[in-house]
Amino acid sequence: MSHTDRLLAIVLELQAHRWRRAEDLARTLETSKRTIYRDLVALGQAGVPIVSTPGRGYALVEGYFLPPVSFTADEATILSLGADVMARSFDRQYQAAAQSAASKITAALPERLREDVEDLRERIRVGPERVALRPAVEATLRTLRGAVVACQRVRFHYYARQGSEPGASWREADPYALTRIGGVWYLHAYCHLRRDHRNFRLDRIEGLTLLDQTFARPTSLPVYARRPELGPGVEARILFDAQAARWAREAPSFFTIAEEDTTDGGLLVTLRMRQEEDVVQWLLGWGSHARVLEPPSLRQRIAEEAAALLSLYQPTCHPTSE
Repeated sequence: MSHTDRLLAIVLELQAHRWRRAEDLARTLETSKRTIYRDLVALGQAGVPIVSTPGRGYALVEGYFLPPVSFTADEATILSLGADVMARSFDRQYQAAAQSAASKITAALPERLREDVEDLRERIRVGPERVALRPAVEATLRTLRGAVVACQRVRFHYYARQGSEPGASWREADPYALTRIGGVWYLHAYCHLRRDHRNFRLDRIEGLTLLDQTFARPTSLPVYARRPELGPGVEARILFDAQAARWAREAPSFFTIAEEDTTDGGLLVTLRMRQEEDVVQWLLGWGSHARVLEPPSLRQRIAEEAAALLSLYQPTCHPTSE
């Protein structure tokens, strides 16, 4: 804890507990009594009115307080719920910070408001993530988070599932941002191998190392830096029939940029992606309920995949014995 943070913590402790002895403050702030005495002198020199009474300790002069930050019940609830969500979404370091923040928010509220917030938190539940972070992904996230803040170049082995060159390759990248969508963490970075902006799934990164080089963070990022895999490239129009329209709205592709209801109860969806292969698996999952209108090349790609699937399930003809 820095000197400034400790001085603020002492004021908050005195504001919350009225009288505090030096040994109490030292134990709470995990420092020595000598350091506390020096800090109390520094606060007095800075104009904070602190009084002392033998046997009772130290207190702020009545009426002195730091300007509070006031929250409505809705504001405090959303901050507490947000802390709960973050506690489940990040690595253990940030989980502890989120839980501590939620406790501090609740503790700082007036008693009546605190009761309202706790009641609402019990009645508003945010479900757990579908999949917890694997230890390897958690370690990768923690390292990249530091690299993003420090503007430090990284090197890693990346496993690309699709694209012009699927498979594993070494990458050097300048990490710009981290995004979590659908329970998956993505890194947006400048890839020196591809000489362009790229999005990398953290669960496909291995052998991550920090390099000595630093970089200048750009003042603005492309729109697809805030939404993985979305950028200039191929645009497609997909028509869902009435039976699947509701479910297509409920489970859209990451690449969806527009939706339009049709007169027969169907749904016309516009996608934009870097390459057609990005949406092939998603489209095949809808079976005959989704029809590619354009581009023709994507229609052909789906037709070829459907034919390949059909060939797997064709009955095998065995010659009959006489």
